[in-house]
Amino acid sequence: MANTNVNGKFFKPYLSDNDIQNAIARIADEIKAEYKDKRPLFIAILNGSFMFASDLFKKLEIDAEICFIKLASYKGTKSTGHVITAIGLDMDLYDRHVVIVEDIVDTGKTLNEFLPQLTHQQPASLKIAALLHKPEATLFPIPIDYLGFAIPNKFVVGYGLDYDGLGRNLPEILQLAEEE
Repeated sequence: MANTNVNGKFFKPYLSDNDIQNAIARIADEIKAEYKDKRPLFIAILNGSFMFASDLFKKLEIDAEICFIKLASYKGTKSTGHVITAIGLDMDLYDRHVVIVEDIVDTGKTLNEFLPQLTHQQPASLKIAALLHKPEATLFPIPIDYLGFAIPNKFVVGYGLDYDGLGRNLPEILQLAEEE
């Protein structure tokens, strides 16, 4: 498959739609086993996690709820280092089993700043499901309970992940091509 141009940068195929769906099915099976009788609340972090959250939620086959929060720390291909809350959480978490749904964990800063806000509400349990994790980029170690893929510290787009707002609609995940 040829490289894909997204907003003036070229990206090469990295994870196929089939690979992604297989990982999500595995994560869903793990979650179903753990939360079978607990009616968990999933908090999907927008914008990037919307495709992952949707596909994961469809595969759960258990009683569960989902809500969305918008946190952002990226501009272009780099993290800004500042986490912005654009849409806040409107659910009571007290004594609930909560699973955060995140598209990608790289530095860990976003979750490092967000998790204390959640633990303050005293959920019964708090776990993280992430499609992607960049261990080499981690500055704030965050335990990821359900992980699709550990990937190298290279910029990726597709399947909800964007480059300056574009590329989210690609069904697979592409990696920034090395400059010639």
